[in-house]
Amino acid sequence: MNPEPRLVEVRKNVLRQNDVVARALRDRFRAAGVFVVSLVSSPGSGKTAFLEKTLTMLRANYRVAALVGDLATENDAQRLARSQAPVKQITTGTLCHLEAAMVGAALEEEKWKLNELDFLFVENVGNLVCPSSYDLGEDLRLVLISVTEGEDKPLKYPTIFNSADVAIVTKTDLASAVEFNWDTAYSNIQAVRPGMRVFKLSSKTGEGMGDYLTFLTARLAELRPAAAV
Repeated sequence: MNPEPRLVEVRKNVLRQNDVVARALRDRFRAAGVFVVSLVSSPGSGKTAFLEKTLTMLRANYRVAALVGDLATENDAQRLARSQAPVKQITTGTLCHLEAAMVGAALEEEKWKLNELDFLFVENVGNLVCPSSYDLGEDLRLVLISVTEGEDKPLKYPTIFNSADVAIVTKTDLASAVEFNWDTAYSNIQAVRPGMRVFKLSSKTGEGMGDYLTFLTARLAELRPAAAV
């Protein structure tokens, strides 16, 4: 007997249940007026450094917190704690992605008051495949690629780019050293997701961070105008 139909049905049920939980989370986030941003990328893209920089810069005027997923260790949460923002690690074990139920459970465990936050960031497990299928109730999904990964990631992993809202090209301070071709990368992104907003930046030098944060805070203002500072 071919087990494939059974596996497909199980997967559909898992995704269906995740969508139910994600919708409930999204309703909860919107009722609280918190803008939720998730980050997806391959390992080594600079996602944690980017998030640390984001949290540190936003904390001057906004109330921020972060959930960070990984298979093991609390290394990323410890790094992000340097921003002095509230951070919670989610350890997934063998799962290569976060699920909506994990996000909900982490929030309950920490007992954060969502209406006392302006931004909640969710850093997914480093993977360009599995996270594309799982809605986490976020308002905005960012997909990151670093200049050290090359220009062809959008063509190799189109699903993650199609499930994201914005692309971030990181580590631009290394672009010359690795002979990264920005025009080619941008064209590849647009070929997969026409019209996708793209930011290029460096967490190390701060280049491009201002434009990206202006974009984020404008999105928050659209959600909750009174939150704009």
